[in-house]
Amino acid sequence: MLFQSPIPPKYARLDNAEIDAGIRAFKKKLGKRLVILGHHYQQDDVIAYADLTGDSLKLSQLAAEQTEAEFIVFCGVHFMAESADILSSDEQKVILPDLSAGCSMADMAHIDQLEEAWPLLNEFAEGPITPITYVNSSAAVKAFVGRNDGACCTSSNAERVLAWALRGAEPETGACATAVSAGPHAGNPPRGHGSQSRGTADCSGHKILFLPDQHLGRNTAYALGWPLERMVVYDPEQPEGGLTPEQVRAARFILWKGHCSVHQLFNTAQIEALRADDEPWKILVHPECSWEVVQGADLVGSTEYIIRTVREAPAGSHWAIGTEVHLIHRLARAHADKHVRSLANIQCLCTTMYRIDPRQLYWVLENLANGTVVNQISVDEDTAHWSRVGLARMLELAPAQPVSVD
Repeated sequence: MLFQSPIPPKYARLDNAEIDAGIRAFKKKLGKRLVILGHHYQQDDVIAYADLTGDSLKLSQLAAEQTEAEFIVFCGVHFMAESADILSSDEQKVILPDLSAGCSMADMAHIDQLEEAWPLLNEFAEGPITPITYVNSSAAVKAFVGRNDGACCTSSNAERVLAWALRGAEPETGACATAVSAGPHAGNPPRGHGSQSRGTADCSGHKILFLPDQHLGRNTAYALGWPLERMVVYDPEQPEGGLTPEQVRAARFILWKGHCSVHQLFNTAQIEALRADDEPWKILVHPECSWEVVQGADLVGSTEYIIRTVREAPAGSHWAIGTEVHLIHRLARAHADKHVRSLANIQCLCTTMYRIDPRQLYWVLENLANGTVVNQISVDEDTAHWSRVGLARMLELAPAQPVSVD
């Protein structure tokens, strides 16, 4: 994780009107040389200055398309800015307004831990493993995946990426499935998917190492028809990941023990409370939520899917959403004809996204307008090359339709 040095004190003395006027003036001066990208989880007063907004997949695509812009100011977190630098040209400079805007999930899968785990897991598996990393990971982890014939994914296209990695394998249960006893949901009967025995009870075929978010990996594999018994969790803090060779051989999915600090705050008690409410709440959650929450929801999908679902919903409908609170509040204001609230009664916000504020954006843009680049994010060429391999596979696989849990 990088750390941001304090910006000069003079910026603390600026009032909101001065900040607004300054940012707009700097944007006008820089013109087409500048593009500001804003992730949906940013504060409203930062999103107000974004030229383009989106989730991780959309912003990765948009960053690659900004061929005219000399400066890409990324109002998001560190791994997103790295991806923008990897996908943009050598002549372009990517800037992150606050270097401390990291991602706790990405930090849960350090490249040193992955390089230690990889030979062990291959030894245990006694067969091919395809590494898949959620785009919420460092450039070093993306490069590792690229070097080892894997791919990146987002919540929008995770199903297609996992299906690609499995080389068309059919979901199955049987002796191999029941041999696994590790993992937080081991032994729970699948609901809706994977409940029928398909295929043979062997352990052949590609295994998937999915990192860093165990929940997205578990929910996606389950949606594809794989029972929980075919999944194990690798904990980098435990000797040998807390797994035995038998457990790894019996599994089809090895899930890295990581999670989103925002989406882990949602739970089934919140769902049950709304189910008991007089209002007809529809529960709509992100697939970074736990398996139990996803199973209890009405609909689950990526950030873009959540936005589209609320936008297209009929007037008067009720939506309780399990995702970052700034996005929920923005949706509630944009769709005042509908009832939109957070699934939780607590502030589920991304604290690292929250670090970026208009003062830092002002500071960055003033420096650019004066010919100075600050907070540039630059990925070395070898890491960038192999990261592009993994990201290219991700971008080639069009997003699948999000899962509906009825």
